[in-house]
Amino acid sequence: MYEDLLAILEDTERVSVNETVLEHHSGGTDYLERKKPDIVVFPKTEQEVVEIVKYASSKKIPIIPFGAGSSIEGHLMPVFGGISMDFTLMNEVTSVYPDDFVVKVQPGVTRMQLNKHLKKYGLFFPIDPGADATVGGMAATNASGTNAVKFGTMKHNVLGLQVVMADGSLISTGGETIKSSAGYNLTELLIGSEGTLGIFTEITLKLTGIPEATVVAKAAFETVEEAGKAAELVLQSGVGIGKMELVDAATIQAVNEFKGTDFKETPTLFLEYNGTAEATKQGITFIKELMEDSGSTHFEFENDSIKRAQLWEARHQAALAIVGRKPNRKLVSTDVCVPISQLALSIAYTRKLLEEYEMDGAILGHVGDGNFHAVFGLNTEDEEEMARFHALNEKVVTFALEHRGTCTGEHGIGVGKMKFLKEERATSLKMMKLIKRSLDPENILNPGKIFEMEEVTIE
Repeated sequence: MYEDLLAILEDTERVSVNETVLEHHSGGTDYLERKKPDIVVFPKTEQEVVEIVKYASSKKIPIIPFGAGSSIEGHLMPVFGGISMDFTLMNEVTSVYPDDFVVKVQPGVTRMQLNKHLKKYGLFFPIDPGADATVGGMAATNASGTNAVKFGTMKHNVLGLQVVMADGSLISTGGETIKSSAGYNLTELLIGSEGTLGIFTEITLKLTGIPEATVVAKAAFETVEEAGKAAELVLQSGVGIGKMELVDAATIQAVNEFKGTDFKETPTLFLEYNGTAEATKQGITFIKELMEDSGSTHFEFENDSIKRAQLWEARHQAALAIVGRKPNRKLVSTDVCVPISQLALSIAYTRKLLEEYEMDGAILGHVGDGNFHAVFGLNTEDEEEMARFHALNEKVVTFALEHRGTCTGEHGIGVGKMKFLKEERATSLKMMKLIKRSLDPENILNPGKIFEMEEVTIE
C-alpha cells in the first residue's frame, strides 16, 4: 500500500507509516478506544484525493477523512484500519466574492484561519463550535456552537460542495446562490454524513457582515431551572439574541479554582446581542428587563471588547476547568438537544443524575437552541468510573428522546451514539442504510460509523 500511495503523491513526507503519526490519527479528542490506521496520506489537491479514492476503491481499503482531530464521538477512529486522509495541506481560501457574501474554501481551512482572512472584507463566517475545527470537519458533522441560535448550523450556511464519491468520481452539489429548488438537496444530505457518503474537496459558504456593535451580558440565577426558564423567555420574546450560553454553579466553581477568579458561583446565563449601535442599546435594555422578570439576582453587561472577553471567560474556560480539577483526566462530554419548552426540565434532571451518580461534572451549553452538555473530567482507565458515566449518559439521552429531543444536537453519531440512533430514527434508519449502500456499496468511506458494518447490507 505504501508504494502505491507514494506513486500517487510522489512525496515521502506526505505518505506516512510512522508510529507517532499513526497514533495521532487513531481517534479524536474522545473517550473511546483508539485504533491506528495502516497509513496516513496528506493530499494537496483535489486530483490527488480522486486518485487516492480510486486506488482505495479498487482494493476495497477503508478511507477516513481527518481534519483538526477535534471530534468527540469516535468519528476519526479507523475501525477497520485503512487510510487516514489528513487535509492539513488542503487549507486554502480559494475564492472570495464579498459582494455576494460567498467564499470557497478547501476542507482543511480552519474556522479561525477563515475569519482572519475575511476580516479585511468586513465579513465573517458565524459557525463557532468552540474548537478551531476545519471547515471540512464542521460540514461533515453539521457542527454548530455558540452562534447557532442566530445563524443556525453548518447545513444553513453551506451553499455547495465539491465531493469525491466512493468510486473516485467527482460531483458538485448546490452552488453560489442563497437558495435553489433544482432537484434533490444533495448538499444537505452530505452535510452531517460524517465522511460516510463522500469526501469534501471544496466547500462554498454563506457569509455575514461583521456587526457594527456588540454587547455581552451576564445574568446570575439561584437555580439552573430559573436560568433555563429565562432562556426560554428570551427566545419567546423575539429579541433576536446572538448567543445564549448557560453555565451552572459547579462550572463557575471549577473556573474560579482553575483561573483564580471570583465569579459568583451560581447558575449563569451569558448573552450576546449585536447589530447597529442603536439597536444594541435598545436590545440590551430589553434583555435586562427579561432577566429581572425571570428572577435574575445579578445582571451586568459590557460593550468594550476586552471587558466582553472577561465576561465570557467562565464559559470559554469551562471545559479546561473541569478537566483540570483532578490529575490525569480526559474531557468527556454528553450532547443532547430538546425543544425549548423542555430545556429547563432536562437540565434539572441532568443535574440530579450528576449528584445521583456522584460524578464530578458540570452543565453548560448552547441553550439558545435547546442544546446542552454535561461535561466531565474522567479517568478513562477507571472501569467503574466509566461505567457510571455510560449509565448516566444513557439516562440523559433517553430523557431527551422521551421529551421530543434528539440524542445529539451537534457532536454527531460516530461510534459513540450508534445505539441511540437506532432508537431515535427507527422508522428512517433503513432508508439511511439504502442511501449508504447506493453511494458506497463496498463500505470503504469511514466504515463502522453511524451504522455497524453488518447493518449496511439490506436483505
